[in-house]
Amino acid sequence: MVAEMVVPTLPTRIAVPGIVRQAIRRIGGAVLVILGVVTLTFLLTRVFAGDPTNLFAPPNATQADRNAIRERLGLSDPLPVQYFHYLRDLLKGDLGTSYMTSRPVTSDLFDRLPATAELALYALIIGIVVGVSVGVLSAVFEGSIFDKLTRVITAAGLALPQFWVALMLLWIFFVSLGISPGPTGRLPIGMDPPTHVTGFYLIDSLLTGNFSTFGAAAAQLCLPVLTLGYSVFAPIARGARSAMTHALKADYVRTAHALGISRHRVWFVYALRNALLPVITMLAGTVAWAFSGSVLVEGAFGWPGVGQYALNALEQSDFPAVQGFVLYAAILYVVVYQLLDVAYGFADPRIRS
Repeated sequence: MVAEMVVPTLPTRIAVPGIVRQAIRRIGGAVLVILGVVTLTFLLTRVFAGDPTNLFAPPNATQADRNAIRERLGLSDPLPVQYFHYLRDLLKGDLGTSYMTSRPVTSDLFDRLPATAELALYALIIGIVVGVSVGVLSAVFEGSIFDKLTRVITAAGLALPQFWVALMLLWIFFVSLGISPGPTGRLPIGMDPPTHVTGFYLIDSLLTGNFSTFGAAAAQLCLPVLTLGYSVFAPIARGARSAMTHALKADYVRTAHALGISRHRVWFVYALRNALLPVITMLAGTVAWAFSGSVLVEGAFGWPGVGQYALNALEQSDFPAVQGFVLYAAILYVVVYQLLDVAYGFADPRIRS
């Protein structure tokens, strides 16, 4: 009787769906980007920033006193040890304690985030809606007076620094005309904020029926939103005009005109949809930049957001606060650009296929 030979079978390879592989690659790339930003920020703050012991040491402090302060802050260890401790705490969700406020950096950022979000949201709505509309109309009526005026305004918005625009608006409307409140933050000095519901003063004051606070908060928002909205409007309008101009000269537009399709349908259905693709790319960076806190705008108006928090942290060599802000901004940019890929799929069916 001949024994049968048993041939061992190789384990079958598990098929991983393409969408899962793509998600793994994106998550892995995002983690590497965030880790690189965290590492670079850690090294730069330790090497180039000032000595944070000046915040705690009295004027007549001796070197021994300064060494004791550095030991308490964890700055006396070698850089690799400090970096290991920072990553260890970061994995636990601990961003450290701010030298300025003596509070956890996470708490400081969450407390200031609603101020930045409220300013950024209103500025983005105004800047994007007006920017896309003006850019598209400027391309449709290329060469007109409206088009020439739009190009001048957008060029000025791209060239002028934010702090200069903020200071000019304050000088005109607050100092000269006296019709705008001063740069005192979200509310005039001495006025209590509305009951906290969402963190947005306009929404909270409406929900609680506090209309006097609503008027004061709206007045305080006008100039900061105008400044930040102008910075959003200028690149969006310029990009929308350029993309729409190229779309209107494409072959499919001429074919649509030859087929007798109405001009408005060709402009605002066929051409506009293709022109929005590069505008979406610009929107991703603009949204992330606005929500990460426009440092110059918040500094000029005394706006208590994450941008002003980062500015104060840089001035005071507050390492944990600077690192926490940079980590927040890095995560924000990564998330926004991941959402950009999803938006591309909806805007262009060729990408989905």
